[in-house]
Amino acid sequence: MSVALRVIPCLDVSGGRVVKGVHFQNLADAGDPVELARVYGIEGADELTFLDVSASVEDRGTMMDVVTKTAEQVFIPLTVGGGIRSVEDVARLLQAGADKISVNTAAITRPDLLSEIATQFGSQVLVLSVDARRTETSGVAPSGFEVTTHGGRTSAGLDALAWVREAQDRGVGEILLNSMDHDGTTKGFDLDMTSQVREICSIPLIASGGAGTVEDFINVARIGVDAVLAASVFHFGTLTISQVKEGLREAGIEVR
Repeated sequence: MSVALRVIPCLDVSGGRVVKGVHFQNLADAGDPVELARVYGIEGADELTFLDVSASVEDRGTMMDVVTKTAEQVFIPLTVGGGIRSVEDVARLLQAGADKISVNTAAITRPDLLSEIATQFGSQVLVLSVDARRTETSGVAPSGFEVTTHGGRTSAGLDALAWVREAQDRGVGEILLNSMDHDGTTKGFDLDMTSQVREICSIPLIASGGAGTVEDFINVARIGVDAVLAASVFHFGTLTISQVKEGLREAGIEVR
């Protein structure tokens, strides 16, 4: 029996406000995270992802007060990421109301962090966020897709597919794959990259980066991803969660 596809709005938060840009640049204010979280819960979101997008860049921890207030407004699973560097950070976020945590930069710097979190809290709480982009530097990324950090600003010197394989071995429970080439462009998901990761990924895979139309969600769902994540199309009213789910149902894709 197949598992129903999840539809997940993403709150990229900076300075206490939800922001959205193109390739993480020229960020525009998209609203209050607590209010948006409440609305998305009412609209039928299956989960909610909260990413403190400036935490790593500013070398600080996640904004706990915003996480706590957001968690109080939603009654669906909440994933929180940004500035998480230790098992102690994870414990604080779970105490604040997060159901899952997402790590990126700190895991690249010290991969043992993934094993430590999975061992202490279980794989079910651990999501690895992979911000990947196309590259012609074959020595770094034979697959043609490299991992980036700091909102796509910096190459991590890692092949995206190899990093996903290692993460699985270290106990990660889910992969959030974000195309930095497509992020915020609304030109559709990177189907090629997502397909290649799906082939080697045996754990749940969330596709992110580039959603613009209902057809975009349908196209990436047919690759076999477990969830679809989007931000700007929901924040700015281009699409509603119910419109996306209805379109997926009409295309024969099971949704929650």
